[in-house]
Amino acid sequence: MTEILPRAAAITSGLVAATFVLSACSADASTNADGESAATAITAEDFGGMDALVKAAKAEGTLNAIALPRDWANYGALIDGFEKKYGIKVKVENPDGASQDEINAVTSRKGQDGAPDVLDLGSSFAYSAAQKGLLAQYMVTDFIDIPDGQKDGMSRWYNGYGGYISIGCDADRVKNCPTTFKELLKPEYKGLVALNGDPTKSASAFGSVYAAALASGGSFDYIQPGIDFFAKLKRRGNYTPVQATAATIMKGKTPIVLDWDYLNARYTDQFKRKGLDWQVTVPEDGKFSQYYSQAINEKAPHPAAARLWQEYLYSAEGQNLWLKGYARPALMAAMEKDGTLDKAAAAKLPKVSGTPSFPTEAQLGHAKDDIAQGWGKLASR
Repeated sequence: MTEILPRAAAITSGLVAATFVLSACSADASTNADGESAATAITAEDFGGMDALVKAAKAEGTLNAIALPRDWANYGALIDGFEKKYGIKVKVENPDGASQDEINAVTSRKGQDGAPDVLDLGSSFAYSAAQKGLLAQYMVTDFIDIPDGQKDGMSRWYNGYGGYISIGCDADRVKNCPTTFKELLKPEYKGLVALNGDPTKSASAFGSVYAAALASGGSFDYIQPGIDFFAKLKRRGNYTPVQATAATIMKGKTPIVLDWDYLNARYTDQFKRKGLDWQVTVPEDGKFSQYYSQAINEKAPHPAAARLWQEYLYSAEGQNLWLKGYARPALMAAMEKDGTLDKAAAAKLPKVSGTPSFPTEAQLGHAKDDIAQGWGKLASR
């Protein structure tokens, strides 16, 4: 926002007029021919159809995104594809941020032009944001094909892509790569096991604790065994607090990483070109699957572009781009049925047996509270 300083009356009036015109243009950009606002549209049809939505989004010209690294689940290709298709600039703030950072940005910049339009959140964080009234209602065209249990009944969020917690291992530095949580406790892995972030802020780290709980006698209702597992891992000296990244792996600081299988699988391709043998396993003793949810800021500064972005993500093009990044798209089953799924990309996914199950909203909420309390105690030991 431009601050207007006390100057000559003529200059001040001119600035006020200019500011008013700019504000009016901004408002008009988000409305259709009938004067209806994109901010209140729950479906594209509510706004007059996809053509009207595209027109309004192009008039807005910008999409504010947050915490979308280009190398995470193939987001670079998704961003490029959206920009090329619609001519709308995608601005990504804090690309390496966590889910909580996204929520903080929405709450601290409510009503501001620089606030995020769209969010990519771990499920527990999406639930929390919806409960706080931070998310807009919007149903993408293929909303009905998103599996039950992976979407909010009020269409405030719905899963986009996901995967399983996996163990990634530098086979050049680790003689025997672990394939189960139980093996991670062995003395040979001292100082080698890392997470991708803090479980109180990062959905992937949160999922790793949940997976450890399932491997240690816990359940969706009882995550404490997972917290205890990491406490034991720390006591034995196997856990390192260094946040795992491509750089820390290349430097040998985090040779064993618990992370989503699509991220670890991407490392396999990335490191192979550099001569590093990165192996990925989904542990059978702790199979935990979770998806990242897509949502729109209730006060999105570019409401039409935000809704068009959602439509793009849930189109066959968008879903297959996630798949090419080793992530399992939410519409995978429906696309396989209608023949639009990229079968070559699907064949490259890490192998997993059985059918995934997911914790409920209440279970995730309780687990999040337990980790908030338990992880702080663990970190202080």
